[in-house]
Amino acid sequence: MNDSTERTERVDPALVAGNRKALAGYRATHFKWEVQGAVATITLNRPERKNPLTFESYAELRDLFGQLKHATDIKAVVVAGAGDNFCSGGDVHEIIGPLVRLKAPELLMFTRMTGDVVKAMRACPQPIVAAVDGICAGAGAIVAMASDLRLGTSRSKTAFLFNRVGLAGCDMGACAMLPRIVGQGRASELLFTGRAMNGEEGERWGFFNGLCEPDALLPHAQTLARELAAGPSFANGITKTMLHQEWAMTIEQAIEAEAQAQALCMLTEDFTRAYEAFVAKRKPVFEGN
Repeated sequence: MNDSTERTERVDPALVAGNRKALAGYRATHFKWEVQGAVATITLNRPERKNPLTFESYAELRDLFGQLKHATDIKAVVVAGAGDNFCSGGDVHEIIGPLVRLKAPELLMFTRMTGDVVKAMRACPQPIVAAVDGICAGAGAIVAMASDLRLGTSRSKTAFLFNRVGLAGCDMGACAMLPRIVGQGRASELLFTGRAMNGEEGERWGFFNGLCEPDALLPHAQTLARELAAGPSFANGITKTMLHQEWAMTIEQAIEAEAQAQALCMLTEDFTRAYEAFVAKRKPVFEGN
């Protein structure tokens, strides 16, 4: 009997049923979902339109990222676009057109739904790696921004172009999150002008963690995701949670919160295995405990 089986048997079946599920067999409707080992890849799959989002794909992304917090088999996620582009934002004909005819209650329903995608991405414990090639605009730029790590190419063009369609730059958390990634002044420039940030600029500003050749982008993103998935998944989830929560904390509050979080991580089998591997002078094997 292995450790994971023992752990499962120690937990009440009703608790497992409500809080643990396998997602490798999930069948996506509005994008591609592929799983290799412990890494899932979401591919926005409308390359003929530069992979725009629709009402349906927004809702499915929101629901899928919400389910990932309960997934036992997925330890990291890659988000990519089919073809030579990441995502052109909301579909002009399927989203923008209908929105101009809606009244305030329905518009608020839509804007809350899009914001819920970002909330779900930040709440799921798995690290998310965005593989950004070509056009990454509007809501596509937000999805990249909401990921934990971003890889781009020299031909990446990232634009928070809400200003250019008569809207405020404060969309889906952009005014809260983008300044923390690239700095207040640079975020202000991108959100006020809506101009595209190229790949080299994005890497220099810290939006991209690195640049790849287009053909190597997805493989590199998946390799990075596999490395993250092979690490201590509970601890990685805690790191993601604390990176997010500490935005609103004082230094004193953050230090205390991290003390509590680290004490929890010290109770995991990953921590024990890492110590035993160090003593035995071998690489630790993590199983996400």
